[in-house]
Amino acid sequence: MDYDARDSAMQQWDAASLRAAFQARKISPVEVAKISLAHAEAINPRFNAFTFIDHEGALAAARESEARWLKGAPLSEADGIPTTLKDIVWVKGWSVRYGSTTTSPAPYGEDAPAVALLRANGAVFIAQTTTPEFGWKAVTDSRAFGVTRNPHDPAKTAGGSSGGAAVAASTGAGLFHLGTDGGGSIRIPSAFCGITGLKPSFGRVPAYPASPFGTVAHLGPMARNAADAMAMLKAMAGRDLRDWNQGAGRLPPLASDALTLKGLKIGYWSKPPAGALDPEMQRIVERAMALLADAGADISPFELPGSDLLELFHHHWFTGAATRLAAVPEEKREALDPGFLAIASEGAALNAVELVQAQMRRADFGARMDAALSTHDFILSPATTIAAFEAGLEVPPDSGLSRWTEWASFSFPINLSQQPAAVMRCGTTPAGLPTGLQIIGPRGGDAESPLSGSDAGAGARRSMGLGLALLGAMGRRLDFAPAR
Repeated sequence: MDYDARDSAMQQWDAASLRAAFQARKISPVEVAKISLAHAEAINPRFNAFTFIDHEGALAAARESEARWLKGAPLSEADGIPTTLKDIVWVKGWSVRYGSTTTSPAPYGEDAPAVALLRANGAVFIAQTTTPEFGWKAVTDSRAFGVTRNPHDPAKTAGGSSGGAAVAASTGAGLFHLGTDGGGSIRIPSAFCGITGLKPSFGRVPAYPASPFGTVAHLGPMARNAADAMAMLKAMAGRDLRDWNQGAGRLPPLASDALTLKGLKIGYWSKPPAGALDPEMQRIVERAMALLADAGADISPFELPGSDLLELFHHHWFTGAATRLAAVPEEKREALDPGFLAIASEGAALNAVELVQAQMRRADFGARMDAALSTHDFILSPATTIAAFEAGLEVPPDSGLSRWTEWASFSFPINLSQQPAAVMRCGTTPAGLPTGLQIIGPRGGDAESPLSGSDAGAGARRSMGLGLALLGAMGRRLDFAPAR
């Protein structure tokens, strides 16, 4: 399809611009939905971001949104915003295959809580995004739907497991993109594709049904920029009684915050618990840290307060895989991803005592991370140890690595400890591939509170929203040209 100037410009709009345009009647939700659907169709043959594109459902929802805007009564700031949903969350009327040929193609009869919240806020669901089988790895390919490719270089992986969502965001096929993150599955593809992704505090976004991977699994927003990610989070956060793991307590509400870098206490985490940080990635991130220091941030080295974290995560992740495998009929298992079968086998070999011991070690690590973040506003780190590599592989060729966790070790520790963590672009490699900067805040700190840096008293806490806004405001300066 040929796009006129307005259609092309719309791909660069953010959610706030669309809301203003809806209100001023410069463009309608139906027009936006049509443009987004056409764009999704246009990019999918090359990058394989979507399992399917829902023209009928999206246009029906967009017409309802348009009627509300014409009456001056939108449901929320998300009303009419084109949105994609990962093939791992329930959507009423959609087939959800979890990236697997072994699951039923029958449409689901109810929405997952996060989907229900987005729908209640008027989001327009345009398409379902790809995932590896059961979201088990940090790249996106499956026997069911093929290989998802990086829009910056189609020979490279988009990352995963929310790889389709990252491609959709990067190419402008929709503005809001729902991802999941059990070991980096929002943050890794966000880094590889050059977008913003947020793994909120555990429980900020409700989940149902419970994940077989347990309480390392989170849901969160992915978008082209920080403002859109926070706007989407606001539309999908809340309490849902189906999610027992949320607990009875309430997290602080999401609001607005003042912007300042002066005096911000930041820990710089540069030593991954597994694998090695690529020197090129290190140079790019340290240039970003120097820029933040020049702007007034107080930056000091930070090391994770734990040991053997790769083994600890494997105990949780591999037993989760074993649990998921148990739900697959024996006669269908030959069709499963061999890598998934391998980790499920390792998980099944662990006994109950070993699993409980791992849970106790996790609790200790999480408490020590909470303590560390009581003396820091944020912890910053590279998003990944490496840039995107060849599509269709779990690890880079000739790397000597055996599993994705060995190159993703800036991600999975924060699933264990459940702090909010976001990734945004901070540079470009000489090969033209994006690199990401990760920002980690205290649990519950994805809420925003009206504190300024100069007026905040002792013990006052800045929010993830503040951190994202600060880095977003500096986005052009953080997105360096290729380092030499």
